Amino acid sequence: MSPEALIQKYNVSAPRYTSYPTVPFWDKAAPTAAQWFEVVEKTFTESNATKGISLYLHLPFCESLCTYCGCNTRITKNHGVEQGYIETLLAEWQQYLNHFSEKPIIRELHLGGGTPTFFSPENLKLLMEGILATAEIHPEREFSFEGHPNNTTAEHLQTLYDLGFRRVSFGIQDFDPLVQLTINRIQPFENVLRATQDARRIGYESVNFDLIYGLPHQTLASVAETIDLAGQLKPDRIAFYSYAHVPWVKPSQRGYSEKDLPSGAAKRALYELGLEKLKALGYHDIGMDHFALPHDALFLAQQNGTLHRNFMGYTTCHTDLLIGLGASSISDAKYGYLQNLKKVEEYKAGIAAGDLAILKGHLLTPEDLIRKEAILDIACKGELELHRDIAFLLDDQTREALLEMEDEGLITFRARSLVVTPQGQPFIRNICMLFDQKVKQTQQEFSTTFSKAI
Repeated sequence: MSPEALIQKYNVSAPRYTSYPTVPFWDKAAPTAAQWFEVVEKTFTESNATKGISLYLHLPFCESLCTYCGCNTRITKNHGVEQGYIETLLAEWQQYLNHFSEKPIIRELHLGGGTPTFFSPENLKLLMEGILATAEIHPEREFSFEGHPNNTTAEHLQTLYDLGFRRVSFGIQDFDPLVQLTINRIQPFENVLRATQDARRIGYESVNFDLIYGLPHQTLASVAETIDLAGQLKPDRIAFYSYAHVPWVKPSQRGYSEKDLPSGAAKRALYELGLEKLKALGYHDIGMDHFALPHDALFLAQQNGTLHRNFMGYTTCHTDLLIGLGASSISDAKYGYLQNLKKVEEYKAGIAAGDLAILKGHLLTPEDLIRKEAILDIACKGELELHRDIAFLLDDQTREALLEMEDEGLITFRARSLVVTPQGQPFIRNICMLFDQKVKQTQQEFSTTFSKAI
């Protein structure tokens, strides 16, 4: 089958598998705070001393709305909100500290948004010192943050570097002026150049650029120019995401019409061009939209089998406990998931009442745990050992689909193993989906739930 035919066949709606089960298939009733802390305590006791824990802090504030964005944000120019939000984050963290049997060892920490650099360097320092004063730091820690090139100053970068941060991710999306104007994300190349040079001068070990294909008014020429400009700065990692048009979820996306969007074969051509150019620049396909240069820790983790995936995406740190702090944050305690309330006021009210701000969650069954590990192995290692304990995963429908993928050159499928081929790397989400029992059991229409796989 030709590459074009494969893309057409597998370009279906599919989860990104930052969890299993994926969020739409979580339990209808959220766990209580008592149930949640029970699985947190169990996971912490099992893994803190050996693996440490991960922290994700969601800082939702942005000064302006990027109309393409699907993240949970709060638009404001009032920086007076910073102090109160920091106090709430620290109060939520204290609730977890109250349930830990020993001092937590932080292995991984990420500031996401929103726009973390909406916060002043002084307030980011206040927040981080409040967290770090209560914990030990793992000797192989990875601290990272998301920065907007327009407002990430050298002071932001230096302050966070002094606190242990060594990786920064800049949301670029596209360099074309018309595309930037349409999505309300105007940031000149000069701003990206300045922020990138500042980060490297200060000593950051890894710089990531986020790029998106499928945005309004993108063409083959504009995407080529965007990747060429990014290539001039040679970020250590690039995330090349497919734009998900969901105006029924994000009304801001109604600022442009579907006729402005490349779709079908035109969108697939943007992906194929991007893939070709990134590989020509020396980037290696990590899977699910991520690319890295050979010296970067993400590529090295893939090579040595230690790559992990959680709600922060691909990571070099394999911890079993990820605590999400802040509005809409998601936590993963190995045996369960929990998401916070999304509206800032409701989140703050829940924490102020001395309780968790629970929106939804899921407690994993023994079968969920097995499927979760199988999907993680495929997504992170590109292979799955088919030992006796997981033989039930290979029902007739799954086996038939795997044999078909083997004929297409996407995997090698033997009695004891499944291995993703280099040709199959862009289809990781499709391969993972074969082991997703929740997808198989529902008649739900995924086109309004998940983005396209390619």
